[in-house]
Amino acid sequence: MLDPDEFYDEYPPERLEDELPERPISSLRDIQHLYGRLYTLATAGGGDYAAYLTPDQANDLIGAEESLIVVRVDLSGDRPALDADEPVKITQYADDLIQKVAHCKYNAARGIDHSVTHRSGRNSNPEKLARYACERLTKWATDDVVQDVADECPDGEVIRGLATVGDEESNLDRIRSAVKAELGGSTTALLTVQVRREVGADYEWPGDVPVFNEAMRARKLSKLVSKGQATNSAGQATDLISGERTRTVGTAEDPLNYFLGKQMEKFPGLDPDEAWRSHPISEDGAVTLMNAEEFVDACSYRTFNADVYYLPYFLGRPTPAETYNLYAALHSVTQADDMGPVQTLYDELGDHEANSEGRLRFYVAAVMKHQMSRFDVYGETLNGRIHYPTEVGERHEQITESWVFDENDDRNGDRTPPMPSHEEWSLTTYQDFREMVGSGAYLYRTFPFTDEDTDATVDDERIDVHVSILAGDPVPRTQLVSAYVERLLDRDGDDVPELLIASQFAQLCALENADLVTTDTGDTESTLIDGPDYNIMEPEHARTDGGTAALDRTEKLKSFIEQTDGLDDPERKGAFLLGTLVGQVGTYQQGYHDRSTTVIDQYPIKSMTKTKIKRITQEVIDKDVVYSREMAKKGSNINSTMYKEVTNAIVETMAGNDPSGWEISTDDLRFYYALGLTYGMNDRSTNEDDATTDDETTDESPDTNE
Repeated sequence: MLDPDEFYDEYPPERLEDELPERPISSLRDIQHLYGRLYTLATAGGGDYAAYLTPDQANDLIGAEESLIVVRVDLSGDRPALDADEPVKITQYADDLIQKVAHCKYNAARGIDHSVTHRSGRNSNPEKLARYACERLTKWATDDVVQDVADECPDGEVIRGLATVGDEESNLDRIRSAVKAELGGSTTALLTVQVRREVGADYEWPGDVPVFNEAMRARKLSKLVSKGQATNSAGQATDLISGERTRTVGTAEDPLNYFLGKQMEKFPGLDPDEAWRSHPISEDGAVTLMNAEEFVDACSYRTFNADVYYLPYFLGRPTPAETYNLYAALHSVTQADDMGPVQTLYDELGDHEANSEGRLRFYVAAVMKHQMSRFDVYGETLNGRIHYPTEVGERHEQITESWVFDENDDRNGDRTPPMPSHEEWSLTTYQDFREMVGSGAYLYRTFPFTDEDTDATVDDERIDVHVSILAGDPVPRTQLVSAYVERLLDRDGDDVPELLIASQFAQLCALENADLVTTDTGDTESTLIDGPDYNIMEPEHARTDGGTAALDRTEKLKSFIEQTDGLDDPERKGAFLLGTLVGQVGTYQQGYHDRSTTVIDQYPIKSMTKTKIKRITQEVIDKDVVYSREMAKKGSNINSTMYKEVTNAIVETMAGNDPSGWEISTDDLRFYYALGLTYGMNDRSTNEDDATTDDETTDESPDTNE
């Protein structure tokens, strides 16, 4: 395959312009055809038969000793015969012979290649190679498809001459003897023929003889119209790619196996022989699609037991300049172990570059490969951009470096931030998230696990949301929250996974801020959710030096509630406040009473329902009152409850709003209760200090509804 510089030298702009599609790129088939065309130009060159050749299938033989075995047939006399002096020539396969041998591989275990040139198995012994050499005359030349071509072409006598030579056992004995005598031992080789058609003329290679090319083309095409249950799926129709009316085939292969005769369950009522009517691809176009395989496979990675394809292309009709950049990226990614070159293409030519006019896009699909010929597509889009993973990553960084997670932020002072963080929980710490978002690891850390021995299913939330993020398609908030809660409940024990909850919360905020979350679907049209902005600073907390004054515990709670988008709903806010109080009281029980079982254990996430909230709320408030009195008796300066900023807010929120009648879903209730638990358990300030601070500020309850 030509490297990018060689590709440019071989195909300067004016020449490349003639090789590019006339129509704009508007479908997966268009992208695959462009990839296949570029691959063909870079390997087999131009010409009518280039798309049918497979030169890369023998690259490893170039320069190897005894890598080309040639049977020489003289057709210039009265009767076809083997060359009198050298019936078999054994030589070295070289670069200048690639086009001449015109090899077309057929991937079948016991079949012969489409071309008269055939590649042997690895390290075949001389006896087997002698048999392959004879089969150029006895098997390939007598193939029904090849014979049909011979009957129709003016130079068909060339093929008939090969078959005539192969009919005589004495000729085959000469071939066998020559191969065995001249070979030094076992080897891997291409086996082909040369023919001399006129007295005194040079021997010609298959690539220089039109009938050999036509026969090779016909054999390959015959497999495209008789795949699977189809016997002759071909007819005159409008080609999906070129828009021209021509002979089309209906069971054309492609690297993603999207339309196959065997997959009748995916196309109810499909008649494989009539498939050319519903999925018409021209014969040359079908072969070109097959040639896209190396580039298509290179632009993919595996996640969630599925293959995610991320195929770059430019909107509209590609220009030569864009095509050079595209080819450079495709060539580079075939040499790389990851998708780095594709990301580099976006960095250089994405929306931010004026010379691309924002035309760079990606076809994105998640595909489950059950068998060689049975694939399921879980989601796809033509509007994918690395812009979206980048956007989500940047928004996540903003969340984790804000005062909500960063304990060094001035607003936290000596207190812990609202949410915990740990360097081993990457979604709670500041870093570059783009690669994590693009690879799928971003959701793997927060969404439910599946049995690793079981293939992902079509309703796998991870795949669905992952493709949506890559495509920039917003997902319903309920879908995210339900997945988060399922992950929280799918655990052994009732302990609170604080860092997992904090990770899920940061992810939800990031997706909201990236405009990728919509309101709950219902009777009204869903709208995008505006996520939180934790950089907001109340004027009274601004310092004269430009910094931010530390928040006391009441201000901290008030600021977190006001700035968190989801908590503007009173029912979610009520669940959050209850969780906060349970987390605070439970932490106090463990730290000051050394209790092994606390209210956190008594009221686990999985047991939380709307019918239990009222009772649990009263019980936890009562415990807060009891413990506050105990502290007062011990000489604390407290003259109210320890966590009155929370209890007062709970009373305000739930006043006249019986939780048993809430409309909030159980998943929403549990998620925000879990978030509150995490907030409360992360509040590790000294209770006596908190009580003193509360008393010194005000006896009025905070207005958390502002």
